Amino acid sequence: MIIQRQEDVTEAAFAVMERTTDPRLREIMVSLIRHLHGFVREVRLTEDEFRDATAILNEMGKLASDTHNEMVLMAGSLGVSSLVCLLNNGDNGATETSQSLLGPFWRLNSPRVANGGSIIRSDTPGPTMFVTMRVVDREGQRIAGAKIDIWHSSPVGLYENQDPDQADMNLRGKFTTDADGRIWFRSVKPAGYPIPTDGVVGRLLKAQDRHPFRPAHVHALVFKEGYKTLTSQVYADDDPNLETDVQFGVTRALVGQFDRHDEPHPSEPGVEAPWYSLDYTFVMEPGEARLPKPPIK
Repeated sequence: MIIQRQEDVTEAAFAVMERTTDPRLREIMVSLIRHLHGFVREVRLTEDEFRDATAILNEMGKLASDTHNEMVLMAGSLGVSSLVCLLNNGDNGATETSQSLLGPFWRLNSPRVANGGSIIRSDTPGPTMFVTMRVVDREGQRIAGAKIDIWHSSPVGLYENQDPDQADMNLRGKFTTDADGRIWFRSVKPAGYPIPTDGVVGRLLKAQDRHPFRPAHVHALVFKEGYKTLTSQVYADDDPNLETDVQFGVTRALVGQFDRHDEPHPSEPGVEAPWYSLDYTFVMEPGEARLPKPPIK
């Protein structure tokens, strides 16, 4: 098709996309052309802006490494990651879900820890935290034998792979649910932290006058044959950035009650006040048990 007017470009692109043999790819590409061309027309994208946009995409690709993914960071900062998660879980977006973002810091082969054990592996000053978690199916039936990876930041907001003062695998552990679908362990209360701001995402946040902080949270990855692998984040209800998470990841279902106790622990000698307790229940959906690709090595 020889182009005579700007509308012809979209018609020609549609015609090409419609010839795609794979039906799902055809659906995606036709919709992409419709919305992408519509966006260009709606904002009347200038030639300079187009060149700037392609340069930004090139820069984001160059920022990818074994420990950082600027493209995923941008997807989260635009709300895309959270939207994809919510559309594909909770009866395809119809109900609440325990599913959330994997985040950039999950690692394979966390050390196995017995229920009641500690995931503190080096001196990590901060308030002691006792966590109990339960895993159930959509009918509320307990799921025994589920493998659960736990990881979270330190009280200064750093994961162990970011912090030379922490031991390898500090604040990480792999647990197995008991007959009642429970795990329980000891740790320290995590802190919220800023996402990296030394790249494209940081410039966007500055231009929009947005803060870069994620509220404090505990990560969990739950694996059990017969169920869709659950990745989740349980957010601290006392965090000041709960309503303004830079990655749009906080849902009502994921807010946990981090209870503060201002007296010494009644059965754990040496645990001084204040200390915290968290009790949270994850709901798994039927599906394929498949581990994601680790975002870091």
